[in-house]
Amino acid sequence: MAGVDWIWIGISLVPVAGAYYVRALRWAVFLKPLKPRPSIRNLLSATVIGFTAITLFGRAGEFVRPYLIAVKEEVPFPSQLAAWLLERIFDLLMALLFFAFAMMRITSTGVHVGPRIAWALAAGGHFVAAACLGLLVLLFTMRHFAEPVRRYLTRAIRCWPERYFARAEKLLAAAVQGVESTRSDAALLAIFLYSVLEWMLIAACYWCLARSFAAVLHFSVMDVVIFVGFISFGSAVQIPGIGGGLQVVAVVVLTELFRVRLEPATSFAILIWILNCVVVVPVGLTLTVKEGLDWRSLRRMGRNQQ
Repeated sequence: MAGVDWIWIGISLVPVAGAYYVRALRWAVFLKPLKPRPSIRNLLSATVIGFTAITLFGRAGEFVRPYLIAVKEEVPFPSQLAAWLLERIFDLLMALLFFAFAMMRITSTGVHVGPRIAWALAAGGHFVAAACLGLLVLLFTMRHFAEPVRRYLTRAIRCWPERYFARAEKLLAAAVQGVESTRSDAALLAIFLYSVLEWMLIAACYWCLARSFAAVLHFSVMDVVIFVGFISFGSAVQIPGIGGGLQVVAVVVLTELFRVRLEPATSFAILIWILNCVVVVPVGLTLTVKEGLDWRSLRRMGRNQQ
C-alpha cells in the first residue's frame, strides 16, 4: 500500500456514489406502474440503507430495501419483492455479458494461456452469451405470461378457505403489479440503459482504483472491462469455508492472468471490497438514525421478510 495514490482512490468514490443513484433511478421505473411519481430521495435512502444491511447482516439484508421502499412509497411489499427479482435478473444479465466478453477477449490482453485454455474460455464465453439471450427472452415473455399465470394460480387455490384465499389472491395480484413495468418497451429499454450505466460506473470505479496502483498495475480500458467480467462472476459466488468470492477471484485473476504480485493484488482486492461494501455503511447508518431506525430494527426487517 506504500505506493498507492490516494487521490485516485478518492476519485473512485464518485462513480461508487453515482452507481447508488442510478440504482434508485432504475427502481423508480419499476415503481411507475404503481406510483407514477416516486420519490427519488426515498428510493436513494432505502437503497443506501438496504446495501448497508446487506454488508452488516449478509443476504438476509436483501429484504430491507424492498421493505423500506414499500413502506416509504405506500405500495404492497410483494410488488417490491417482484421488482427486486427484476433487478436481480438485469444485474445477472449484465454480469453474464461482462463475463462472456472477458472470457472471449482474454487472449487479446497478451496473457500467455495454453491453446486448450484459450479455447475453453472462448467456448465458455459463447455459452454465457447464449444464456444472456435466454435471459432476455425470459424478460420479454414475462409481460405476456405474468397475468395468465396469476389467473391460473388463482383458479388453482380457489378451494382454499376464504381467509387464506383472499390473502393469497392479494399477494399474487401485488406480485404481478411488481413486474408490470415489463409490459412497456420504453420501460424495459430504460431499465436496460440504467443497468448498463450502473455497470459502466462500476468499471469506472475499478479504473480509478487501477490508476491508484499505477506503479504495479498497467490496466488499459479493455483490461478493466475484462477484470470486471471476472469480478462480476466472483461477486455472485460464495466459496464454502472462505466466503468473499469477489476478493478471492480478484486476487486469482490479478496474479494468474495479469501477473501481478500477490501483495499488491491482495491490497487491490481489499480496496475493491471496501469500495463495494464498506464505504456505504457510515452513510447508511447515518440515514438509519435520521429516520428513527436502528440496527436491531434493520435486522428484524431482514429476518421477518425471509
